[in-house]
Amino acid sequence: MANTETQTDRLFRLSALPHVLVVDDDERLRDLLSRFLAESGFLVTTAYDAADARRKLEYLAYDLIVMDVMMPGEDGLALTRSLKEQKLQTPVLLLTARGETDERIEGLEAGADDYLSKPFEPRELLLRLHAILRRVASAPARAEAAIRCGKWTLDLARGELVDGDERLPLTQVEHNLLKALAGRKGEVVGREELARLCDVDSDDTGTLRTIDVQVTRLRKKLEEDPKMPKYLQTVRGKGYVLWAD
Repeated sequence: MANTETQTDRLFRLSALPHVLVVDDDERLRDLLSRFLAESGFLVTTAYDAADARRKLEYLAYDLIVMDVMMPGEDGLALTRSLKEQKLQTPVLLLTARGETDERIEGLEAGADDYLSKPFEPRELLLRLHAILRRVASAPARAEAAIRCGKWTLDLARGELVDGDERLPLTQVEHNLLKALAGRKGEVVGREELARLCDVDSDDTGTLRTIDVQVTRLRKKLEEDPKMPKYLQTVRGKGYVLWAD
């Protein structure tokens, strides 16, 4: 399975409904969960073990994964850890047979977003799934690892502008600012929000002017003609927007 975030963009989405992958070796519980979630407004796909889940994850996009911890072969903890190491962003809720603290902690350390101990009330599962969906919806968009702007590639992981063998390092403030804009690429981002995303005091007028100064400095590095910017543009009275090729 590919371990790049861009894989998610290539996966096929079946429906506008939230799509859940239920992974459990217990056929009875798997069927019960599938029927309940379908009746509650979810599109549901099931998998009977880790290998089956990997096959289902290869070509379909999911909004959530509900997975049993205790499965033969590769268990739910190992599969969760592996998927997160492969940079899969889909939230995971683990179903545990016991309410032991150590197992719950291990699940969260493996990368799970939530857990629920068996036996559980179906309504509690539903509430937890909706809570996860709300958190995902309110999270800021993730920036791409690299963005092309003219001759430069913005390497956001390294904090550099790259053109072949030429590398132009960014200051920490410039790096933070570009990451914030790249996460909302093509959208206008206000100065106050940029200050917040860069973790500075957005109530300080001087700080907001600092944002303007940093944008000017970035343009000198990024743009062919900083006075007529093509990629890092001002939207008067609203903020800044980053465009890419």
